[in-house]
Amino acid sequence: MPVSFALSKFLNPFNFITMKNSLIFLMICLFASTNLFAQNQDEGLITYEVKINMHRRIPAERAELKSMLPEFQTFKTQLFFKPNISFYTTLEEDTEEEIEGGGMRRFRFPQSEVYLDFADDKKIEQRDLIGKKFLIQDTLKAPSWKISDETKTIKGLVCRKATLENKDNPEAIQSISAWYAESMFMSIGPDKFHSLPGAILEVDINEGELTVSAIEINYRTLKKNELKIPSGGKTVTEAEFKEVIEEFRKQNPNGMRIIRN
Repeated sequence: MPVSFALSKFLNPFNFITMKNSLIFLMICLFASTNLFAQNQDEGLITYEVKINMHRRIPAERAELKSMLPEFQTFKTQLFFKPNISFYTTLEEDTEEEIEGGGMRRFRFPQSEVYLDFADDKKIEQRDLIGKKFLIQDTLKAPSWKISDETKTIKGLVCRKATLENKDNPEAIQSISAWYAESMFMSIGPDKFHSLPGAILEVDINEGELTVSAIEINYRTLKKNELKIPSGGKTVTEAEFKEVIEEFRKQNPNGMRIIRN
């Protein structure tokens, strides 16, 4: 092909218009797909695995209980979310452990539900304490997080570390670490952990005494019954429920510790 013909074909104004239109079309497609992905990130659910070190919760004077209980117990929870609202709940499942001499021991963990409305600054929780249900209604209170520069990757997302201390019980101050994903633009998290600049994917209380770790993130449109407001149980405020826990501790000084944020 003569050089002049090839050059004239390349410099043809029609070809420039076609190339320009193709680039514009490609940019529109990329923008649309990016915008759709961002919108899809506003709604979905996160499944967590909760791991409790049962032996560390046993008082020193009741060390004989360690031979009767497994060192660790695990169960799953789910966090449903959409803009300004989240609902955290325990998956209803029993776990079984084989015991010495044959037979099985069945564990059923207390059911709990936490509904947070960030737009109206309110929370509604349903807690099960020794077989009795409580419905806790109060305003949202942001924890006093301290954000660090430490990062790690969880489920393919870069997460930053934040820490705080829970001093509600002076005899058992809790050291809490949380890892949140800044790429998930929501201040949500498991249980009552929230108010960080990103979704919390992992929580560690007292360096492994209790951990909550995201095992699956699923962006999708939620069903109507998946974001429900807890109901049932004795209605109390957060302060009143803390008094109930404190009274329980006084009546059961040698019982296993209650871990609660």
